[in-house]
Amino acid sequence: MDFSLTDDQKALVQAAADFSRAELADHAAEWDATSHFPVEVIRRAGEAGFLGIYIPEERGGLGLSRLDASLIFEQLSQGCISTTAYLTIHNMVAWMVASWGSEALRKTWVERLVSGECLGCYCLTEPGSGSDAASLRTKAVRDGDDYVISGSKMFISGAGANDVLIVMARTGGPDSGASGVSAILVPADAAGIEYGKNEEKMGWKSQPTRLVSFDGVRVPVGNRLGDEGEGFKLAMKGLDGGRLNIASCSLGAAQHALTLSRNYMADRKQFGRELSSFQALQFKLADMATELMAARLMVRQAAWRLDNNDPDATAHCAMAKRFATDMGFNVCNDALQLHGGYGYLREFPLERMVRDTRVHQILEGTNEIMRVIVARRLLADGVIEALQ
Repeated sequence: MDFSLTDDQKALVQAAADFSRAELADHAAEWDATSHFPVEVIRRAGEAGFLGIYIPEERGGLGLSRLDASLIFEQLSQGCISTTAYLTIHNMVAWMVASWGSEALRKTWVERLVSGECLGCYCLTEPGSGSDAASLRTKAVRDGDDYVISGSKMFISGAGANDVLIVMARTGGPDSGASGVSAILVPADAAGIEYGKNEEKMGWKSQPTRLVSFDGVRVPVGNRLGDEGEGFKLAMKGLDGGRLNIASCSLGAAQHALTLSRNYMADRKQFGRELSSFQALQFKLADMATELMAARLMVRQAAWRLDNNDPDATAHCAMAKRFATDMGFNVCNDALQLHGGYGYLREFPLERMVRDTRVHQILEGTNEIMRVIVARRLLADGVIEALQ
């Protein structure tokens, strides 16, 4: 059992850290304040290989593992949590097209997604179906060689600035549940698509979030990913990795918050002493670091299980997502408290980090749903014993 990084992984970490410092860190506050979506920077991320991290090399990606991706996203998020979170979503979209799209779809879209020429959106959540994703109502009705799509999707990251949508739509009957859902690639400029206003959000302000409406949108049947009725299964496969990705963003946020706290405690004096000399604050810093290390180990183990097709990978991804995103928010919040009134000012990054990490406990499946996933698996015979 070896927990050390390989030389290649250390090089990846360094490359991601360099990109984070050069392209993200100095601009994150401005992007947050102006709700700016940094498309050109995202395209430069594509040039660096960060938009096709786990797409096979023969299809234009880096061909890396989910563990490698976690290392990269942890570093990038130390520069800008919100922008890195969009990069994780785009990677998921590109991977789904590369994995389950037809040869024609792959030739049309994958290289352009990997390079950043085209940006992608993942469309599962609806105004009336959030945690109960299998109850979605957006329909795709077969009409000859086309699907005609009608319905709406809510909370879609990158919407309005994107080029392609992966839409989960009901191709079965109204009561067909998860087995009646298909995944369909839809060009973002297709006739009948409308984009709502950019939502005013608490955090994640460097990426737009909009409602997307489909009114008789016609796309070829060949745009379907996988078989008809297989879309929900594909969506859940995407979310296993997506949960690790967003957990990794929480790791990076917590690491940055920990570093800021250590530096502030060394510089700030109260009652004639540096804050770092107060044992109560030393204990707080120790607890923050301990929880971060525990979360990092959980995320990396879950990524290893996903890379190795472990039958319990989904439950481990859910556990890692739940623990790491709760930890990330708590550590950022504790760091803000350690900074006192300064932490509450926009001049300091902590208040933005608290706002940006809060949504990690909601998206990619709420942390309550993560508990449901884990509990259902634990109730199967022999699973708890196998955790040892």
